[in-house]
Amino acid sequence: MEFKHKPVLLWECIEGLNIKKDGIYVDGTLGGAGHSKQILKKLSNKGMLIGIDRDLEALEAAKENLKEFKNVKYIHGNHDDIDEILKDLQINGVDGLLLDLGVSSYQLDERNRGFSYLGENELDMRMDKTQELTAKDVVNNYSEEKLANIIYEYGEERFSRNIAKNICIARKQKEIETTAELVNIIEKSIPKSKQKDGHPAKRTFQAIRIEVNNEIKPLYNTVLKSIKALNPGGRLCIITFHSLEDRAVKKAYIEAEGRCTCPKDLPYCICNAVSYGKIINKKPIVATKEEQEQNSRSKSAKLRIFERK
Repeated sequence: MEFKHKPVLLWECIEGLNIKKDGIYVDGTLGGAGHSKQILKKLSNKGMLIGIDRDLEALEAAKENLKEFKNVKYIHGNHDDIDEILKDLQINGVDGLLLDLGVSSYQLDERNRGFSYLGENELDMRMDKTQELTAKDVVNNYSEEKLANIIYEYGEERFSRNIAKNICIARKQKEIETTAELVNIIEKSIPKSKQKDGHPAKRTFQAIRIEVNNEIKPLYNTVLKSIKALNPGGRLCIITFHSLEDRAVKKAYIEAEGRCTCPKDLPYCICNAVSYGKIINKKPIVATKEEQEQNSRSKSAKLRIFERK
């Protein structure tokens, strides 16, 4: 299947990165390289793009999409390890970094990856198919309490306890192997009168995907590491697609900006607040009405930008 992924908030990201033609830039979620292609078009031969992705299929697709460019380094890895990746490349600082979080359109559409609640496919959901933990492992081996907590926390699903209970009942009869089997359990766990807000399995599938790929726990520290990896004046652009991601990014930006916690009546700061730069947009940038109509994935997208001092 062709790797198709329409980049969200493309021009807003390009503008936000404030690209220097001879700079070094990182796309930490390379995907189909839609954002990266536009970054490279603004770079000279002295500039460089580092493309990181944990999905080997995405890397292969990106190499094909960017074959006209020679100044690209492709890394099979996780953006959570940005400090180690740059250290291995002997790069002390970069001029811009982009993170387009969440699952790609390709991963959703490629049904055998198990991300989609449509159809009947193996429960997988791994962004990196070389890792061991799969959605099947989570669904069949996690305790009822752990499942309920994950579905509630990562999916914000109000019927999480009922879903977890019914998963545990079903798996005693036989192992839950396919997306269709899981969807069937979820649908039976939510009252019909409450199944009006999109597909009933959407929140649970999101939660399990986040758990399988460890998308939330490291995010706060990843943002701080990314900011520290920037050269002075460098920009970090992060696109989030749900409130858990956005809260983690916002919190990290506020921390990195440095806020004095001293009482207001003190004549000078004694809390030793450290600032790594400034938040460029206090309110997140969202997609235009036109983009939302053309690309439904952009409806929940939020872009936050930070500049290193």
